[in-house]
Amino acid sequence: MESNDPKEEYLNLVATVREYVSEQLEFGLFEAEINESEPEQKYADLDLSALNDDAQSCVKCGLHEDRNSVVFGVGNPNADLMFVGEAPGADEDRQGEPFVGRAGKLLTDIIKAMKFTREDVYIANVLKCRPPGNRNPAPDEVETCSPYLIRQITLIQPKIIVALGSFAAKMLLDTNTSISALRGKFHEYALTKQSENPPVVMPTFHPAYLLRNQSAKREVWKDMQQVMEYLENHKS
Repeated sequence: MESNDPKEEYLNLVATVREYVSEQLEFGLFEAEINESEPEQKYADLDLSALNDDAQSCVKCGLHEDRNSVVFGVGNPNADLMFVGEAPGADEDRQGEPFVGRAGKLLTDIIKAMKFTREDVYIANVLKCRPPGNRNPAPDEVETCSPYLIRQITLIQPKIIVALGSFAAKMLLDTNTSISALRGKFHEYALTKQSENPPVVMPTFHPAYLLRNQSAKREVWKDMQQVMEYLENHKS
């Protein structure tokens, strides 16, 4: 016999919904969707200045123990073009600005060749602190620090992100594909579904790699020509 008590019907409905959600979580059907939204939501109430302040005092991983500077990012907060590298090096750690060493000088030259200045674009890294000895970022460090970059991208809303090197490309595209296979083509940003105006991503070789492999400069310039053409065709 069905109940005519509205309160009892409501409680039965709530119990049914809870049971359904519990079953779905048990089978992992909601897990990917929930986890996918976590990084961006982490700092969703912070603007760029507040995000920087938070990063400057960050002690979420062991990298804070040996750092001299938190290297947050630099450039135009409304840039159409954003460059993202791996992590700060020794020069960046000393000066608190990304890409200021030998590789940074080469990146600046590339930017100038594209008819931009460093003040026109925005430059950042996946990690905000230097790994000791310039070693590769550890997976837990990328997981801990990448929400800062994700929020930067959301706030800046670039049209294109140039992913400099393997680590940046893998994080931005959520892939394990090699940089050699990724470069030369535009790709969809991994968090496109969460972005109001999602950028496209152009992976290319890191400037530090170009210092060791001069012949690869030609390939990078081909990539940058595609970037320039895309920006020209997508003017506001």
